[in-house]
Amino acid sequence: MKRYIQVMLAAGMLTVTSCNDDFLDRVPQTEISKDNYFNSEQDLETYILGLYDFAGVGIYDDDASTDNAATTGATEIKSMMLGNPSANTINTGWDWVALRNINFFLDNFRKAQISEGALNHYEGLARFFRARFYMEKVKRYSNVPWYDHVLAANEESLTKTQDSREFVVGKIFEDYAFAAQHVRDDKRPGAVSKAAVLTYLARHALYEGTYRKYHSELSLQASANGFLQMARDAAKQVIDSKAYSIHNTGKPSEDYAALFNTTNLESNGEVILGTFNEQDKINSGWWGAFMFGNYEASPARDLLQTYLMKDGTPYTNQANYATKHFTEEFKDRDPRLSQTFAYPGWELVNATTYSQGAGIYVQQFAKNQSGYHQLKGFINVREVAAANSLDTPLLRYAEVLLTYAEAKAELNELTQADLDLSVNVLRTRAGMPALSLGVTVDPVLKAQYPTATGNNVGALLEIRRERRVELAMEGFRFDDLMRWHAGKLIEKEPEGLYFPGLGNYDLTGDGVADVKLIALSSSIPAEADKESNSLGKKLIYYRVGPVGSDASFFLKNGSSGTIVTDPERGTFQEPKYYYRPVPQSQVTLNPNLKQIFGW
Repeated sequence: MKRYIQVMLAAGMLTVTSCNDDFLDRVPQTEISKDNYFNSEQDLETYILGLYDFAGVGIYDDDASTDNAATTGATEIKSMMLGNPSANTINTGWDWVALRNINFFLDNFRKAQISEGALNHYEGLARFFRARFYMEKVKRYSNVPWYDHVLAANEESLTKTQDSREFVVGKIFEDYAFAAQHVRDDKRPGAVSKAAVLTYLARHALYEGTYRKYHSELSLQASANGFLQMARDAAKQVIDSKAYSIHNTGKPSEDYAALFNTTNLESNGEVILGTFNEQDKINSGWWGAFMFGNYEASPARDLLQTYLMKDGTPYTNQANYATKHFTEEFKDRDPRLSQTFAYPGWELVNATTYSQGAGIYVQQFAKNQSGYHQLKGFINVREVAAANSLDTPLLRYAEVLLTYAEAKAELNELTQADLDLSVNVLRTRAGMPALSLGVTVDPVLKAQYPTATGNNVGALLEIRRERRVELAMEGFRFDDLMRWHAGKLIEKEPEGLYFPGLGNYDLTGDGVADVKLIALSSSIPAEADKESNSLGKKLIYYRVGPVGSDASFFLKNGSSGTIVTDPERGTFQEPKYYYRPVPQSQVTLNPNLKQIFGW
């Protein structure tokens, strides 16, 4: 089955490859001429494949710079919050090549002598890609110019100002509606199907509905419910098709992880759309050091504390939750935690980029790293072929269920039957108690999301928790914080493991010390002089101290507290940082382009 994907994508790569990135390069330049192409269905499919731009394993590190993960990398939001950003320094994103390629197809595809149904299918696919393209632009700039055809060199609209968010989003969902009606129910692995269209439609309708609801600066609250209803209905259409199901073999400690560390997802009933890779044909691009969390990004303690206890109660209800040791944090927790974070007693096999080596996992501490490591998406075998062949679940049925539940809650329509149809299916897979409609409001969640309201605010907050946990490290968190008007959460430093003071610490859960924290004023002894534990192994020494010292890593209180990752996160300016400026170079070319919200 994977062979289909390899041939399919390789063919698609031969389509539009010579485009100039400058939006004002007015002549569309492609390797395909409209005069001798677009004659057959094969021509149309080959061209459409060239529009496929879905992410792969990169989704697993896209939560960096949110409250889910720390990073030493220079991400855009991190640089903005710590610097003095302007339209001169934030100069990426205003790229229109993909749109030109899509519109070039839409301007010419009807030359093909095929049935009207087939033509509508390919038009639907192209309009699906255009809707995705424009939704990313709206997320970034809010107002953007709408173009539905390839521009002529002398076309006056080249230098028009942006169209309003309302207008552009209306066009986006016209495209989605056409695609949802006409795209075929394609079952070939990796192909965009009707269900994939509906899933994206639901995702983006939920985004726009909640964004309008919680962002008063747009003055569009009155139209929010229309998009929430679209999200509800599109998600329900996928649910009612009964074509997909949550992957559940009755093994709560394994079934969730099986979605993210396998080379064979083609037949998995939860995967609506995936990237399917194979060694030496289309490699996954998997990189162990980054994935595991000891290169730039590393999971944050705040995410770990979001997972419930095994009995369904909040972890943060415990009086001493903030001072629990690493070996205590995983006890009696939602099983998804130990399938996302490396846990005490886990055995590391794939240690090619991890200096501690293979064996029972012991943390490798470093400055600005949390000390937590990521299992989700990590291939724990030595074979390179397995890493290169890792499949990625881009669209999961789990997301559809969460979209449905959240839309119903935001519309004040949520019932216990809705929860049982959605969130509780996920909790069943994880072996967790069901969520009830009358759940008590968690004060920690309410403090994180003070604007959340409604008849069932407790359930709404728990749906947000469930979304954060179920979709952790899959690239959803930043968009979720933006649409919920929760950008201020990014200001909070992502903390790491907690240590009450200097001394010896067990990190594997066997009661035997593995590491030794010593004072900043001390020196790490020579190997022969290091203390050995009861198993005869030398302890791993770390000098700890405050931020700015030459310590091995930093603790919040110098010799105690949580590990420091980003000591200064900067300020998230509202509403300005929910948007990006049009690059100054583009404004210089077209003075009719306008900046918004302080840019």
